[in-house]
This record gives sequence, C-alpha cells and structure tokens, in this order.
Amino acid sequence: MQLNQVPGDLGGSTGLLGTSGGQKDLASSPAEKQAAARAIEQHIEPDTRKAGDGADEETVSAVKAFSHGWLTSGALKKAHDTWDEQVRNLMNRLASDKGALRGANTTLQKTDSAAGAKARSVSVIDEY
Repeated sequence: MQLNQVPGDLGGSTGLLGTSGGQKDLASSPAEKQAAARAIEQHIEPDTRKAGDGADEETVSAVKAFSHGWLTSGALKKAHDTWDEQVRNLMNRLASDKGALRGANTTLQKTDSAAGAKARSVSVIDEY
C-alpha cells in the first residue's frame, strides 16, 4: 500500500482558537493578547465577582431563617461556603490567565534570547 496524498476530508470543526481541520491559527499577536487581558480585567473579572457576591445576602438570610431546628440551615451554609470557594478559585484563575497573557511576549523573548546566546556559545563560526 502506498499513500500519495492526504485524504480530502480530515474532519474537525472550528474550535475556540479558530482552527478547522488542518489549519493552524494558534498564534496570536501581542495586541490580541493585550486585548484578551483587558477583557478579563474590565468585563470577566467584575462580572464574575458580581455574580459570586450576588447570592451572599440572600443566602445569609435563608441560613438565619432556617437556623431554628432545620437541617437545611447547615446544608445551605455548607453549599454557600463551597460556592464562595469556587468563586475565589475562578477569580484566582482569571488573574493568573490575565498575567500570563500580559507576560507571554516577555517570556518568549527571554527564551529566544537565551536560546540564541546558548547557540552562539557553541558556534564553530566564531573561531574563524
């Protein structure tokens, strides 16, 4: 058996990064990374914080209302504590992603510079 060409339909669908099948759209520009970091900072973080805080007052009231002999009170408080923890984890993840987007270009430049310096240090051309 011999393969002379790639099959015509490789399948696949458009994903989050705009890829489809064999297309390669994985790279983004520094401007796009900065725009994504701004979107996290100006919209996603505040909206997430607002949604996370939205249930606080009502849940505290419900816990107090059910606190006299109801098992529901403890379960509701535990569920709310879990919710708060998940919101905190999400906020931390968003902050981390924002920082990574803003630092990606610097990190890549440092890595490229270090690799270039290492390659130059073993170059036989420098000896001539």
